[in-house]
Amino acid sequence: LTDPSYQGQMVTMTYPLIGNYGVNLEDNESHRLYPHGFIVKEYCPYPSNWRSKASLDTLLNVHSIVGIQGVDTRALTHHLRDHGAQEGIISTEDFDRESLAKKIRAIPSLVGRDMVREITCRNPFLWDSTKKNGNLRVVVYDCGVKYNILRSLSGLGLEVLVVPAQTPADEVLAKDPHGILVSNGPGDPEGVPYMIKNIKKLLGKRPIFGICLGHQLLALALGLKTYKLKFGHHGSNHPVMDLSTRKVEITTQNHCFAVEGWEGWRDTHHGPVEVTHINLNDRSVEGLRLKDLPVFSIQYHPEASPGPHDAGYLFERFLGMLKAQ
Repeated sequence: LTDPSYQGQMVTMTYPLIGNYGVNLEDNESHRLYPHGFIVKEYCPYPSNWRSKASLDTLLNVHSIVGIQGVDTRALTHHLRDHGAQEGIISTEDFDRESLAKKIRAIPSLVGRDMVREITCRNPFLWDSTKKNGNLRVVVYDCGVKYNILRSLSGLGLEVLVVPAQTPADEVLAKDPHGILVSNGPGDPEGVPYMIKNIKKLLGKRPIFGICLGHQLLALALGLKTYKLKFGHHGSNHPVMDLSTRKVEITTQNHCFAVEGWEGWRDTHHGPVEVTHINLNDRSVEGLRLKDLPVFSIQYHPEASPGPHDAGYLFERFLGMLKAQ
C-alpha cells in the first residue's frame, strides 16, 4: 500500500484473509498510501502481532483510501489473468450500472500518462547515511522511490541525496555525485520524457543503476522500446534467470510495462547493450547492461521489502562501480 508504484490503481489481494498482522510504521515504503482502492476477500478487524500499532482499517481511513471486503478475489484474479488489467470503480452511493460504466470510461489511461510528476518529492533531501565508504555520494532520482532502496544504499555507507524527477541533469552533475540511481515508480515510462532526456545527458558521465521504472527509462534513453503488459507483474514469487551465471532468483515485482527483448548485443549511441536477465514465466526482459559503460538496470526489486533478497548483490555491484571511478 505504501509502494509509490501503485499510484492511481486498485489493488486486489489473492490471499483470502487480510489484516491479521495489523500495520506498523517500520514497514512503510513511503510517507503515504498510493492505491485508490483496496480489495480483499475477508478483512480481519482484530490484528494480533507484537509489532502491530494499528489496524488496516485505521490506516486506510487515515489516508482516505476506500477498502472493500466480501469480494470473490479468486474469481476476480482469474478474470484479470484472462482479460488483462482493467479500469474499475467502487461506489457506496451510485448503483446505476450505466452511470458507473460512464465514470469508468472517463478514467485516464496509464498509457502515456505522467504519473511520476504526481508523486515525486518537491525538494531534494539527504537520506540518513553512515558514510563508511570514503563519503561516496549517490544521487537518487525520485520517480517514486521506495524507502528500502534508500536504506540499502545507506547501509553500504553511501551518502544518499534524493532529488525530484524534474531535476535537470546539469544540476545533478553539479552536486558531484559518484553515481546515479534512477528509481522505481508508477505508470508508462514514455509519459516521462524529461527523465529520458536527463538519462541521455548523464550516460557516460557517471555510473548509472536503474530499478523498475528506472530500468525502462534507461532502455528508452538508449533507443530501445517498451510496451504495456497484459496484466503486469506483481507479487514476490517471480523467477528470473541471470543469463551470465544461469542462476535463478526469486524476485518481487510491480510493473505494468516492460522492455522489448532481443538476443545478443544490440548497438546504441552509447555502445552495445545486452539483456542480462529474463523472466522465466513469460521470457520478458528483466535486466540490461552496457558493454562499454558502467551502466546497468533491473526490472524487479532487489531491495524487496517484504520479499526475497536473492538479488541484493546488485547493490554491491553498483558500489563496485562507484569505487572504480
